[in-house]
Amino acid sequence: MEHTNHYRDGRLCRRLAEQIASMCAEDIQIMEVCGTHTVSAFRHGIRTLLPRSLSLISGPGCPVCVTDQAELDAFIEIANMPDTILATFGDLMRVPATGSSLQKEKAKGKDIRMVYSTMDALDLARANPDRQVVFAGVGFETTAPTIAASILAAHAESLRNYSVYCAHKRVPPALDALMRLSGVEIHGFLLPGHVSVIIGKQAYTAFFEKHRIPCVITGFEPADMFYGIGRLAEMIASGTPGLENAYGRAVSAQGNLRARQVMDRVFETTDALWRGLGRIADSGLAIGEEFADFDAARRFCVNVRPVAAPAGCACGDVLTGRCLPPQCPLYATVCTPADPVGPCMVSSEGTCAAYWKYNR
Repeated sequence: MEHTNHYRDGRLCRRLAEQIASMCAEDIQIMEVCGTHTVSAFRHGIRTLLPRSLSLISGPGCPVCVTDQAELDAFIEIANMPDTILATFGDLMRVPATGSSLQKEKAKGKDIRMVYSTMDALDLARANPDRQVVFAGVGFETTAPTIAASILAAHAESLRNYSVYCAHKRVPPALDALMRLSGVEIHGFLLPGHVSVIIGKQAYTAFFEKHRIPCVITGFEPADMFYGIGRLAEMIASGTPGLENAYGRAVSAQGNLRARQVMDRVFETTDALWRGLGRIADSGLAIGEEFADFDAARRFCVNVRPVAAPAGCACGDVLTGRCLPPQCPLYATVCTPADPVGPCMVSSEGTCAAYWKYNR
């Protein structure tokens, strides 16, 4: 806690905020890509100390939120298969699919288990040899290594009743897609801390060299965020874009090599559907041929069919910085945490949930 408190020093944060204000003569928009950054900015009152000329806009950094509607429907389809247990992390339970959710299906009697790790899902497979156990694989490069590790473990044990439905996303290709969007102007990126621990600073080099936009990898404590925002403001004001790692206590240039090796062995890149961004080339992870027996999509012939988002839901625009949650016609009226219409109101990293909790 002593170490953490150092990054929560109020006087330090105020000094950093004053420095930021001195550099923001013109209006600028900075996108925090990570959902945890969005929540941290609200929780610590960071927005209240920033100058009015600097706006923080949220990006597609909530893994549950960017999961496409069709993928959510695929999880429901698997959960309804006979002799099947669907294992999932808890943040996926209440996310609305088309006409249902995993929580609603569980209430109907489907065997859907909330687990804390992929190894818990493996334990379910070992304990239920007469049933198929499918893990709902959602997330970015942060969680993908643990799911790849579970597939390696199942392969080593010849555990034939375990598989993964893989809906993983890769962050760097999404940044490139954001730069091609109309209707939103981004002057700099606060890059995600958790993802960067795995993929390292080097993973963003090609993106930066292509677009020459200021980018800073940042931690999640208040001083981390003020420092990262300050570095971006300085780059923007001086017209000297850079790619900087301001989270050196956790992120290295190459990332976590062991985790990357595990991912590279099990997964291969593929095109993926993102809520709000559509299909992005090479932005997803698919289970490679060597481990095809553990691919639930192939094992159960699950076909992902394009599905429209819920009528009136602006989650796609919120995730790409094109609108703020209060600008959605459903926000705080039809869509609330008790009865969500879109995933951004469900996830603990969702922008709508953060606005509801901290900004009403």
